[in-house]
Amino acid sequence: MLEGRRPHFIGGAWREPAEGAWFPTYDPADGSVLAEVARGGEADVAAAVAAARAAFPAWADRFGAERGRILWDIARRIRAEAEALAALETRNTGKPLRQARADVEVAARYFEFYAGAADKWGGRTIPVPSPFLDYTLREPLGVCAEIIPWNYPLQIGARAIAAPLAVGNTVVLKPAEEAPLTVLELARIAAEAGVPPGVLNVVAGYGPEAGAALARNPGIDHLTFTGSVEVGREVMAAAARNIVPVLLELGGKSPNVVFPSADLERAIPIIANAVVQNAGQTCSAGSRLLVHRAVHDEVVERLAAHFRRLSVGPGLADPDVGPLISAAQYARVRGFLEQAEREGVRVRADTPVPAAGWFVPPTVLDGVAPASVLFREEIFGPVVAVTPFADEEEAVRLANGTPYGLVAAVWTRDLGQGHRVARRIRAGQVFLNAYGAGGGVEMPFGGFGQSGFGRQKGLEALEHYTQVKNVAVWWGD
Repeated sequence: MLEGRRPHFIGGAWREPAEGAWFPTYDPADGSVLAEVARGGEADVAAAVAAARAAFPAWADRFGAERGRILWDIARRIRAEAEALAALETRNTGKPLRQARADVEVAARYFEFYAGAADKWGGRTIPVPSPFLDYTLREPLGVCAEIIPWNYPLQIGARAIAAPLAVGNTVVLKPAEEAPLTVLELARIAAEAGVPPGVLNVVAGYGPEAGAALARNPGIDHLTFTGSVEVGREVMAAAARNIVPVLLELGGKSPNVVFPSADLERAIPIIANAVVQNAGQTCSAGSRLLVHRAVHDEVVERLAAHFRRLSVGPGLADPDVGPLISAAQYARVRGFLEQAEREGVRVRADTPVPAAGWFVPPTVLDGVAPASVLFREEIFGPVVAVTPFADEEEAVRLANGTPYGLVAAVWTRDLGQGHRVARRIRAGQVFLNAYGAGGGVEMPFGGFGQSGFGRQKGLEALEHYTQVKNVAVWWGD
């Protein structure tokens, strides 16, 4: 692991910031400074893009199996350092240690999955009239810019690196300023596994400085952004000026829809975890709970009882729920809870929390109206908004009643009803009698509406990181 200050990783080497500026990154459990990190700007981004551009031809020309072997070795090295990486992820994000360990495994799986795809992703032949042979090639785009959030830096960093590298692109990655440490470790591990200089570059810094500079840099060929809707608009506008394709994975206000026939013994712990995982700081969190009136009271009581049994504390103590990432995020979540009280919503928050720190207890907001901001906007904390419904039509209407469309789940023993409702819900990913699938490495992930567009994860991600070239060959006399 790196010690002391964390510089950028550019062109295969650790580089201090061009302007000599550094910023602190914190442990959310107690607010202490973990390290000082390079504060990137225009010059640092330009150097990283230039390094990625120079490295692109040779990396793109490598046979896919060779790239795959390097990615496979990255996965092996991640697992070899699993405990140290998990501890660092926990210290920088606040999440419970068991969740950080799961993130390490998912990060390794991304590199394995795309390693296996590296020599299998290609074009196809197209039947056309003689005397022509027509076929397509799938070619890498070039320099891929990746701007990632703070909530799952190791997981999202891994998928932001593995997919574009597998098909021959080079990468410039900007981690979130709140949690850059494990992404910098990924850069080190990738270099030790044989990723050539310039193929992977990491520039740390603040979003309005390093992130904005990367989004508007004319040397990039593709831009992926994961984060808020507001910043997503800015990123998209910056890329548009250079006619650069964009993949956006933005916010969510995802519903769990519970019908009377649902198996509540199985459903309640899963619904609870969908709310409190990473202290609710998850774009795909099941932050709305839509419950049929016939089982509303029972579901709320069971969920509140489950929440009371959870532990809240510092991530390294491995509780069920850790702290929020920052004082600003804590203030934001508290603001929503105050809004709930002003609206007369019944607030159920009985889990003890440490007296000091950015801790919020798992909270049930019961009786949230569809017009409320609590129903429509991300809270990004361990808070679930409960709204009852009368029938299937109302359930679908409520499920689709926000600007977002990222994830949803339907709970029913009536599989006909489950499939019917799943087809009508406007979301990029719908679970039936489940929520989440162990990281979902193989499953395409992305949203409708203000949740963004394009798909990450799975083989579909490779479509975004390659472009189609058609070749037509005349074979006549």
